[in-house]
Amino acid sequence: MPVQIEFYFDFISGYSYLASIALPPLAAERAATISYRPFGLLDLMKIVGNRPTTLESKNKGDYAMTDIQRWAKRYGVPFAPNPFWQGIDFAVLGAGLIVASDEGRAADYVKAVYPAVYGEPRNLGERSELIDVLDKAGFDGARLVERAGASDYAAKLVASTKAAAARGVFGSPTMFVDGKMFFGNDRLDFVAEALHAAA
Repeated sequence: MPVQIEFYFDFISGYSYLASIALPPLAAERAATISYRPFGLLDLMKIVGNRPTTLESKNKGDYAMTDIQRWAKRYGVPFAPNPFWQGIDFAVLGAGLIVASDEGRAADYVKAVYPAVYGEPRNLGERSELIDVLDKAGFDGARLVERAGASDYAAKLVASTKAAAARGVFGSPTMFVDGKMFFGNDRLDFVAEALHAAA
């Protein structure tokens, strides 16, 4: 049975965008699978007593943008702050991932949506823009967005957030391999070591 990387994240996180790009080749190299586990970051922080200091502190927020750009350059991927960020309903994006997971297409969804948040930003707060991104990835965008906005999938995201908190997650991205937790895209070397040990 392949080793599994459990990838807990919220699309709001730029560092998780980087992890979403770096994890698939790492998983392929180690013959591992990725299980995508969305949650609501700000809600999770309230549950566990953490604070979004990157949003609260202008100095830290400015540094984080510079730092993410450095990582993106290292990974050879585009990164740009999304000018429409305030209008994006990240809960809908997270619920959409649960819909896509139910259809067996979680990886395709992440690969389509995350670049539209931070790679080559789109106004995903506009329903038509989000539908277009999903349609181009081979989804029925309108149907998926409608399902993501339904109360049952909103409830599933809340449950996923509570489950992440109960697991020990306090931020995004967080990865688990063989029960061991790793936080941050800068911990992927440790993830690789854990995959090797669990193989």
